[in-house]
Amino acid sequence: MLDDTDRRLLRLMQAEPSLGGPELAHRCGLTPGRTARRLERLRAEGIVKGQEAVIDWRALGYAVTVSLRITLDKTAPRAFDEFMAAAREVPEVIEIQTFLGRVDVRLHIIARDLAHYQDIYRARVLTLPHLADIEALLTLSSIKADEALPL
Repeated sequence: MLDDTDRRLLRLMQAEPSLGGPELAHRCGLTPGRTARRLERLRAEGIVKGQEAVIDWRALGYAVTVSLRITLDKTAPRAFDEFMAAAREVPEVIEIQTFLGRVDVRLHIIARDLAHYQDIYRARVLTLPHLADIEALLTLSSIKADEALPL
């Protein structure tokens, strides 16, 4: 399990992901070597999966985000797998989630504007295999989008 030092490391990494090893070690009161070994163990245990750049899609001109709730026609034996393979090929789909219940899949789609979204919807979404029902939810604002854990 995690001890207080591990938690401190993770809190710092979440708060300031750009911190280098020596600065991270200094702020945790550890030597760079001990910090590196702890981080290596956290990665080996799958607790730290990596570091990534968080890109503001709006700053790149993608002003529209739409969440599509999709129910699949599961009468074909490989409907789910075929749908997933095709959905992964749509570049504007930035997230795919699966669910238990009436809705099978949620696709999170970004578009430059509503006309671009309409093109994506008609040319790419409606051609996905095994669609039974689609509900579109246009995102007006994002209130909370924080993946940081309360450590």
